[in-house]
Amino acid sequence: MSSKQDQCGPNISVPDITDFRDCAMLRLSRLTDYAVVVLICLAERERASGGEIETAPRIAVATGVPEPTVAKVLKALGAAGLVASHRGARGGYRLGRPLGTSSVADVIAAIDGPIALTACVDGGAGGCEVERMCAVKGRWDLVNGAIRGALSAISLAEMRVAQVPPALRVPAAALPQAIAE
Repeated sequence: MSSKQDQCGPNISVPDITDFRDCAMLRLSRLTDYAVVVLICLAERERASGGEIETAPRIAVATGVPEPTVAKVLKALGAAGLVASHRGARGGYRLGRPLGTSSVADVIAAIDGPIALTACVDGGAGGCEVERMCAVKGRWDLVNGAIRGALSAISLAEMRVAQVPPALRVPAAALPQAIAE
């Protein structure tokens, strides 16, 4: 990656932004993606079986996600209350609450922790080497809040049926203008 001097301050190397054009900068972790898949699988299997408890091995087979990964995801989802675990010989997992009451943001928080675009979002301190002289410190909260709000507006029930959630729909009248931009 190349770098260039910027007018941010002395001896601060800033990456050349053209190096990042083809990279996905905001990306969910693979575990978060798997967690959504696992939750939707649980809902589908509960519906089909009349509410039977599912085991991690059966979920792994149904989703194609390796069993150790499914177990890790289920543990984190259980700690967040998104799934309920049942111990014993006939134990397993079921949804902790309906998909319609769980959002994509809930899953991200359960797996990866709070949504934070930068080290200083939401009052965090000590995560940035230029924090003391940063000209935009605290201003990322607006962007972070917008992203958190959008992810909170998408329920797992909407993900299950693969429809575009209302929060992200473009009105038909604005569609030609949105495409042109």
